[in-house]
Formats: sequence, C-alpha cells, structure tokens
Amino acid sequence: MKQKKRLLFVIPILFIAMLSFLLKSSSKKGGDLPTFNLLNEKGEVVSSKDLPLPMVLFFYPKNNTPVCTKEACSFRDHFDLFTTHGVNIVGVSNDNMASHQQFKEQYNLQYPLMTDINGEARKKLGVSKFLGVVEGRVTFVVNEEGKIIHIFNSPMQSEKHVDEALMALGIQNSEK
Repeated sequence: MKQKKRLLFVIPILFIAMLSFLLKSSSKKGGDLPTFNLLNEKGEVVSSKDLPLPMVLFFYPKNNTPVCTKEACSFRDHFDLFTTHGVNIVGVSNDNMASHQQFKEQYNLQYPLMTDINGEARKKLGVSKFLGVVEGRVTFVVNEEGKIIHIFNSPMQSEKHVDEALMALGIQNSEK
C-alpha cells in the first residue's frame, strides 16, 4: 500500500519534470523582442526597447548559486569577445538590487544585472520554470533590429549558454 502511495506521488512529479524539460520558450526565433520592463541596479525602470542592441539577454534563476555563478562567470570570461564584436550582455533574474550589486562585485561581472519585475519579462518571453519550481535558464540572442535570432534553453548546461550565443552571432571562440 505504501508503495502505491509513493508511486502516485512520484508519477506526477516525473511527468512535470519531463514536461518542463521539453517545453521551450514561447518566444520564437525571428520574432521581435517583446516590450517589458526591468529594474536596473540603480532601481530605475528600463524598457526592453531601451536595451542596447545587439545583445545577449540571459535569464538565470538566482544569484550566488553554483550553476548560476558558473554561467555568470562564463559570460564574464567572454565579455571582451562579445564587446569586440559590438554585442552587449544583460543578465536577468528576480533577485533584488542589493543582491545584484553584491554578486557583481564578488565575481567582477562587467555587464548589467537586471531584476525581472513581477516576472513580466519571463512571462512575455515564455521562460518557464524548471520542474515547475525553479526559474528557467534561457538565453536570447537579439540582433541590431530587435529580432530574436537564437534561443537556448538549458537549466543545467550553464556554460553552454555562452557557446550557443557566440555560435548564433558567428563569433569564433578562440578558447575552443
């Protein structure tokens, strides 16, 4: 009897996990970057239409967690490569300004970290939660016309987000 109860509990969780893994962002490659607002590190509201293009806009779950720190540091380590090609990097999570400032200082991040106000940007871009609980990890590459040219969704392959962005932009990664 106990095994049946456990099974009834485990099956829905596995189903949600599989569904979360298979779901991709609802934003479409080739579509326009939607309008949404973010909060910058100074507490100012910034519209997506005012973000510098071209850019890599990466959404991550939380500051100071192992996988997110790896991802943020990977973008840091390739920052010069992106900027040499005129590409801006913007990181987005739901963390507050103080958390962003501490995270930036601790890991010497050169690019802005923004707060997704009430999850508006995630909703408009279709960044779903992993396992229905953890905020998604999705990277969008946006060209100079504001078109999304590449979307990469992977909750665990944090460093691959940089590789995917470089590939989408046609930038050769000399470290490979």
